[in-house]
Amino acid sequence: MKNTDNTSDNAAAPADTFASGSNDGIASTSRAPTHFRYYEYVMAGFVAILLLSNIIGAAKLSTVAGYTFGAGILFFPISYVIGDVLTEVYGYARARRVIWTGFAALIFMAFMSYVVVAMPPAASWDGQEAYEQVFGSTWRIVLASIIAFWAGEFVNSYILAKMKVWTKGKALWSRTIGSTVFGQGVDSLIFYPIAFLGIWETQDVLTVIVTNWLLKVVWEAMLTPVTYIVVGKLKRAEGVDLFDTETDFSPFGGKP
Repeated sequence: MKNTDNTSDNAAAPADTFASGSNDGIASTSRAPTHFRYYEYVMAGFVAILLLSNIIGAAKLSTVAGYTFGAGILFFPISYVIGDVLTEVYGYARARRVIWTGFAALIFMAFMSYVVVAMPPAASWDGQEAYEQVFGSTWRIVLASIIAFWAGEFVNSYILAKMKVWTKGKALWSRTIGSTVFGQGVDSLIFYPIAFLGIWETQDVLTVIVTNWLLKVVWEAMLTPVTYIVVGKLKRAEGVDLFDTETDFSPFGGKP
């Protein structure tokens, strides 16, 4: 029976079409083993960076060399790098699980922020105004962030997984950068219009979409050597190289 969610009850079966060759100790496969050694740690890192970049970085504007940008852009692209690592090493199905986990965490963060900010401050506490400034994002920004993350991450993971099969696992840089071009493009195209169209001038919204998209792609390209190192180490540690040839690519597909 065809395995549609990239999981098997048995050990990973080799995929002859994608022979690993010189990758000592790494078996090419279209089926994931039931357990990975480091998957949970990578997932935890992804969700942590996602939440922290939204909590700490999103509220601050910074100006460097005359260019003003949201400070969160310095660290948020790291979540895309980890997303690339997840899909490349653990396959689309397990990346899908992480995306949904991050999505749920963002919703809870938004709910918790709303409740905490809305609670009446104690008479002896004078930090309410500052607290509202940092954590009191408008509903449009929160909604835009959640939707843009969900759509952008799934596009990123889908493109990378498909390109890995097309390239037979070669030229990792082409799929990490290529998937980011599309994933971050979708993210920016969704986030800025929902969050700021009608508040900012339309031309400003379009300018920020393009400039922030370019910055994110450049960041991804600069981090490519790091991606190579992390992917190589994890593949050797896990002992498999997954190819999504039997995967259900629906965001609402089966269990990983």
